[in-house]
Amino acid sequence: MDNMILLGWREWLSLPELGLPCIAAKIDTGAKSSCLHTFQIDPFERDGQVWVRFGVHPVQNDNDIVVWREAPVKDQREVSDSGGHKELRYVIETTAQIGNESRLIEMTLTNRDSMRFRMLLGRTAMNGLCVVNPALSWCLGELDASTLASQKEAWRAEAD
Repeated sequence: MDNMILLGWREWLSLPELGLPCIAAKIDTGAKSSCLHTFQIDPFERDGQVWVRFGVHPVQNDNDIVVWREAPVKDQREVSDSGGHKELRYVIETTAQIGNESRLIEMTLTNRDSMRFRMLLGRTAMNGLCVVNPALSWCLGELDASTLASQKEAWRAEAD
């Protein structure tokens, strides 16, 4: 347990391969898989493999910032949401930066407009790496306003 990363119920994480250096995630030990809020998920073929292109609103409560990403599809799975509704979702694989550790994780893609967080970090991604104290928040550090403002500007410039 000494080498485990302590997480609170919400944390700032990074998805570097998706160009998302800071994203607020809900840490959800009740969810098996991790999930990213996406919209306009469009499958296409590249070099004989199925890929998806999707939009991301990387900042909570700010739908004006939109970034477009592409990733190869690893799978499609039926996933139950917290209300028990089943949905067929695309699954991608990407690197998550959790504190000082990088880990390749599976991530389902779905529209989470009605949810507070743009990402859920599920228990499969945390297995053997993290321990969660639900009474805590931002154990990995809070994102300062100037860093977030700079990143927002970078995303806006990318969209132009």
